[in-house]
Amino acid sequence: MVSREGAGVVATQVKFRGEPAVTLTSGSMNATFAPGLGMTGVSLRFRGGEYLVLPGGLDHLRAGLTGGLPLLAPWANRLSTRTFRVAGVGVDLRRTALSIDDNGLPIHGLLVGRSVWKIDQLSTRSRSASLRASFEVATAGFPFPHRIDVDVTVREPDLVVATTVTPTGRRRVPIAFGWHPYLRLPETPRSRWNLRLPPRSHVALDGRGLPTGDAIHEPGEAERIGRRRFDDLYALGRTRRLGLSAENGRSVELRCDDRYPFAQVWVPPGRQYAALEPMTARTNALVEESVPFVKPGESFTASFTLTLT
Repeated sequence: MVSREGAGVVATQVKFRGEPAVTLTSGSMNATFAPGLGMTGVSLRFRGGEYLVLPGGLDHLRAGLTGGLPLLAPWANRLSTRTFRVAGVGVDLRRTALSIDDNGLPIHGLLVGRSVWKIDQLSTRSRSASLRASFEVATAGFPFPHRIDVDVTVREPDLVVATTVTPTGRRRVPIAFGWHPYLRLPETPRSRWNLRLPPRSHVALDGRGLPTGDAIHEPGEAERIGRRRFDDLYALGRTRRLGLSAENGRSVELRCDDRYPFAQVWVPPGRQYAALEPMTARTNALVEESVPFVKPGESFTASFTLTLT
């Protein structure tokens, strides 16, 4: 399956390290997604530089661990328990294959690396290349049947990812998904990157990474990362733009629409990447029932853009 629209704009099925994949090309920008590995973005290149990191390679994804640009669904980040009720429906994850964090908490949803997505459409138009892929979520571990559609568009220098949830049963579906881009800036060590954050509320987390209920307002900033570490949750205000930049002119900006009111910033020690993670609900929101819902017959779409220089 190949779609072409003039010079430099192509949407095509390829192999990425032996794995079936789809590459979207617009000018000097290429984005590659692997539908057999949870529809994870495995490469994002611009003007010869790679902006995604795959720690552990594709085997890491196959084991249900995160890397590249993975979708975290039905929830992003972590949950405080494996059994809870939401919208009056019991959820029991004790017999479901899960990724867990260092405290044994369920993390990053159920789809990372393991789900096989259907490519519904490849298309090109003017300067943009696009794909649409879908996956049916129907599991005893998450008893809210729904379909997820992911629309990815590359239009140099932008990557736009729109995620749509549509109920396929009679129950309304709680919304708590997010994405987890492992970002890098080519040719510059992370210590010399600048991290830009908008005015925001800093959500306090306990020792397990769960919200305590407290938050403090923080002004916008743009500071050198240096030796700083982050694993912080923010409630975003009207300005939903976060970014990384380097002295060599390389940068990446994350812009979230209003369906992504939260973002996690993760800058772990000793690694040459940083994560700016758009989230439709805060950490543990499913357990707390502080989530939006989508009713049968309706749909919920959230979109973010990564702009590269």
